[in-house]
Amino acid sequence: MTDDTKPHSPIGPDHQLAAPRPRHRTARIVIWILLLLAVALAIVLILHHRDAEAEKKAAAAARPVPGISVTSATAQKGSIGVYLDAIGTVTPVYTDSITSQVDGVIVAVHYTEGQRVTKGDPLIDIDSRPYRATLVQAQGALERDENVLAQARMDLERYRAAWARNGIAKQILDDQEKLVLQDEGTVKNDQGTVQYDQIQVEFCHITAPISGRVGLRLVDPGNVVQSASGTTLAIITQLEPITVIFTIPEDSLGQVEARLKQKAKLTVDAYDRTAQTKIGSGTLLTIDNQIDTTTGTVKGRAQFANTNDALFPNQFVNTRLLVNTLQGVTLIPSSAIQQNGQASFVYVIQNNIAHMRSIKPGVTNGGTTQVAGIDPGDVVADSSFDKLQDNSKVVISNKPVTAGTNGSGAP
Repeated sequence: MTDDTKPHSPIGPDHQLAAPRPRHRTARIVIWILLLLAVALAIVLILHHRDAEAEKKAAAAARPVPGISVTSATAQKGSIGVYLDAIGTVTPVYTDSITSQVDGVIVAVHYTEGQRVTKGDPLIDIDSRPYRATLVQAQGALERDENVLAQARMDLERYRAAWARNGIAKQILDDQEKLVLQDEGTVKNDQGTVQYDQIQVEFCHITAPISGRVGLRLVDPGNVVQSASGTTLAIITQLEPITVIFTIPEDSLGQVEARLKQKAKLTVDAYDRTAQTKIGSGTLLTIDNQIDTTTGTVKGRAQFANTNDALFPNQFVNTRLLVNTLQGVTLIPSSAIQQNGQASFVYVIQNNIAHMRSIKPGVTNGGTTQVAGIDPGDVVADSSFDKLQDNSKVVISNKPVTAGTNGSGAP
């Protein structure tokens, strides 16, 4: 069979290439339909989510908003003290370092270490025999010269009687008068010698010049002491009463002086090193006469009865000087006061709404502050300051604020 005899295909080459086109069109249509469906589904989901969010917001808006739980404090009308805090040193009124006024051997020590003595109690005896012997000699010379003076006075009386009868010359009478004066001077000199020797004997018996507490023993019997050496034999410190010397800032000196001019007795409290335990209370005696230019302070001295010996000489203490007492002022807890830069404010609660109110704080004492800007009886917030704002709704809680916190629970 030749090529001419082969059956011819009814479709030519052009027809064979164009046959698949309907299939491609169908696929494209399906893809576009799927894309449109996906977009429509996404739009439906977005609209549904928005509706759900709107319903939640509407439900939240419909529910009542709970208030912020706070503790409160009520402003009170009362009194508060104006104090000046400073550091001070316990200083005895008298501290005596006893030394010997004579040379000699110590024969007795009458005090014991730490003994409480009163004025006049015996402390130390020094051998007084040499001084007593010298005293006897001086007394003998005094007696002799007193008799010489008596004889001269007798002769003076005789000469006066003789001169009245013109029995002697005037020169003899004048000489006798001057002789009597010489003998009187000799007697006075002898009296001074006797008194000096008596004092030397008394110096051998050393007694307590003040009442107080004796320190550690510094000498023993048998020790030789000399007046020129300056050796300390005993130290006595007065404990009752006792004083505390502390500093006052020069900026506060004016108000302290004003109170002293009014003859006011200013109270001074002494606390221990931690400023937590009160040791005693006293009164301000006086202030120094000049300001220390290196510190800008002036020294003050306060006296304490110290009947329980709680204050010890040279002890470091913290002092609080009560300068004045403010009467009839508004008082609130210091923890209720908040700061906004240089301004101070509180949250005043009215009808369970917190209103920010500017105040001017004044004197602070023991966690209480005197303020101006609110009235006694106003209720102020004392906690939850990290949540409060002006016009915030609050719920007053009876739970007390923990001590040592700033009201929001943080130390």
